[in-house]
Amino acid sequence: MRAAALGAILVIIYTALISSADAITKLIAGGYSAPQLFCLSGLIVVSLCALADRHRSQQRGFCTTCPRATALRAGATVLAAVSFFYAFRHLPFAEVFLFIGLMPILAGLMSGLVLGEHVRPAAWAALVAGFIGVMCLFPTGLGAATMGHGFALAAAIFGTLSMIMARYIGRFETNSLAQVFYPNLAIFGVMALALPFVWRPMPLADLGLVVAYAALLFGARWLLVVALRLLAAYAVTPLMNLQFVWMVVLGAVFFGEFPAPGTYLGVAIVIGSGLFLVWDQFTSAGSRGTIPSLSWRIPRFKTDP
Repeated sequence: MRAAALGAILVIIYTALISSADAITKLIAGGYSAPQLFCLSGLIVVSLCALADRHRSQQRGFCTTCPRATALRAGATVLAAVSFFYAFRHLPFAEVFLFIGLMPILAGLMSGLVLGEHVRPAAWAALVAGFIGVMCLFPTGLGAATMGHGFALAAAIFGTLSMIMARYIGRFETNSLAQVFYPNLAIFGVMALALPFVWRPMPLADLGLVVAYAALLFGARWLLVVALRLLAAYAVTPLMNLQFVWMVVLGAVFFGEFPAPGTYLGVAIVIGSGLFLVWDQFTSAGSRGTIPSLSWRIPRFKTDP
């Protein structure tokens, strides 16, 4: 019980940290390009990983037994980061959560393709309900959708793929720090190529925001790894919905944004569909259905176990 309580506390802290990092992203997005934020923050996170690996309790290096899967995860992380950056630039803060809320549902579907896990009809039902929730943002129809909504959807898809690849890699190795190191190394490398073309001088205050963003991101991801060791994954998912509360508060305080009623309705539908999917996951096996066409797995990467 103590471990479960500690895990729950860590998840709550995680939601506060990751929402704060997202708020900094929105602040930076108004005046700088994505490469400037992610190149600097990626370098900081990589450096923090290197320092953490020097601790006696770690010292495992960054070797991976799944190089191709790690490369795919790193690529998906880069695309997700850029997509979230532009989603926060073009959308109100709380609206982006609707697409973040779709990620557990998308994960339920992608796990069938990547991990060979059965995709139950409940996953499809939850996905349909989730998209109905997203549609609450467009009471006049999809014609009201903007470029920001497209970026948010892309961010949810690529972010989910990154999470699923992390689960795939976790089947063969337990070096969680390597899974933080390589995606951020990829972000730093890719963004460094574009940085000379978009660089703008940064005052110390903005540079401090970048450092704070990197520290929050590093701490949040590390806490989540620890929380998942202490608390069952099905218990983590509902707690992570607290992120919406933080995003509403931060949006109101720092950006003067107050969600429309349709946003609250959409979030309620998305969260409800996600919780239904969690409940269905832990019902008796005999009452579950499967979709045979998706009960398969992609071939194992040749250089991976």
